[in-house]
Amino acid sequence: MNDGSTSGELADSLRTLVSRLSPGDRLPSSRELIKEYRVGPATVARAIAALAAEGAVVTRPGSGTYVAQRARRGGGPGSGAPGDGDAIGAADTSWQTVALTDRVVDTHLIDDPLGPPPAGAITMDGGYVHRSLQPTRALSAALARAARRPDAWDRAPAGGLTALRTVFARIVGGSVAPEDVLVTAGGQSALSIAFRAIAGPGSAVLVESPTYPRALAAARAAGLRPVPVPLDADGLRPDMLADAFAMTGARLLYCQPTFQNPTGAVLSPERRRQILDVARASGAFVIEDDFARHLGHGRGPVPRPLVADDGDGTVVHVTSLTKPAAPSLRIGALVARGPVMERMRAVRLVDDFFVTRPLQEAALEVLSSPSWERHVRALGAALRERCAVLASAIAREAPGATLSGLPPGGLPTGGLHLWVRLPPGVDDTVLTSAARQRGVAVSAGSRYFATEPPAAHLRIGFAATADHAELTEGARRLGAALGDLGPGRM
Repeated sequence: MNDGSTSGELADSLRTLVSRLSPGDRLPSSRELIKEYRVGPATVARAIAALAAEGAVVTRPGSGTYVAQRARRGGGPGSGAPGDGDAIGAADTSWQTVALTDRVVDTHLIDDPLGPPPAGAITMDGGYVHRSLQPTRALSAALARAARRPDAWDRAPAGGLTALRTVFARIVGGSVAPEDVLVTAGGQSALSIAFRAIAGPGSAVLVESPTYPRALAAARAAGLRPVPVPLDADGLRPDMLADAFAMTGARLLYCQPTFQNPTGAVLSPERRRQILDVARASGAFVIEDDFARHLGHGRGPVPRPLVADDGDGTVVHVTSLTKPAAPSLRIGALVARGPVMERMRAVRLVDDFFVTRPLQEAALEVLSSPSWERHVRALGAALRERCAVLASAIAREAPGATLSGLPPGGLPTGGLHLWVRLPPGVDDTVLTSAARQRGVAVSAGSRYFATEPPAAHLRIGFAATADHAELTEGARRLGAALGDLGPGRM
């Protein structure tokens, strides 16, 4: 075969070769075919593509071309005409292992290794409020009205509806303006956008220790390297933060100053100033995750966001309506000033253009209604009661387990969880599994650390259960699971 041979002639020759081989056998490489048949690379590529389209061969990038499994033929064995009833075997995707080696999306911290809780289990591992605590009627009515608007299905602005951005700016306070707000599809989307927009792959990002596992997952998916910084009852430690910036050269800090997840700690006023001063001195951004802005327990005013007192664009603020409202109200916001906002707008435009308009309209209507403030107050009172009930039940049913991350004897003043330190020698993952066997789901504390945890903890939620009785029963089952372990089994 000379240089003028067509890809069709080469394809015929290869069909003959394939007929003599077995499924899974490897064809000669492109280089070998070029040499043997004296053709160019383009001719080989077209011939292989033709056979692949027929289903005679499969190509595996980086590996080669292989004879496909024999398909049943409608015209009888060897007729060459595919039949209507041809069966396609299971795809061999092993080649993807090589093709995907340069990027990993690590979800081990957010995927529950035990799977979903068994039927009838008491759910104390979730991050959302029970349906009885959600403003479902207001949400349903708002969404129905939003869907009836004449422009309901028109394209929304990439940055979000101006009226909704205005409401978010008002909630944040300070000198934040609507143009400083970018509406997102919930808080997790906002975190993903911020991490990818601010820092390049391989960079360090400082995080509280412990911290929110889904933030760790989002940072790692962006190619970042989380570096833990300890916190105490007053929140993130500024002295440790300054050392971490100096040692790592990081230009990004992720933190939750208000009702921190999982500890419930609130960053003290003095430390709020210090954290911003340290970040400015390091030329770094601060991602402020303000997920719990509407989850205060009514024991006093919720502290102002860091971004409200930020005059030079250090803070990138993240907020969301999902936690205080309902899991499917996937509406959040990013607040920032300067070039970083333009970068985040660009990332969101590439990702998904805009958040669906009816959901934005519904969120706007809910936030603008007087019933929203009533809901937030009622929710706070309910959470305060549940928090006290659970804390009392754990003290009674699980001796040796103590509240952690707060001043001695204190309870969280906001949020949805208790952070509980386990007795010495107890393995949190073993206890979590034992608790499942007893019919209660809790979260192993090791998931909340970027590196090895200093002690064993559980995060136990009080918002997703149906009522106080279920909270008490859940604590009883957890105590029984702790007793099941016994000496030498922990």
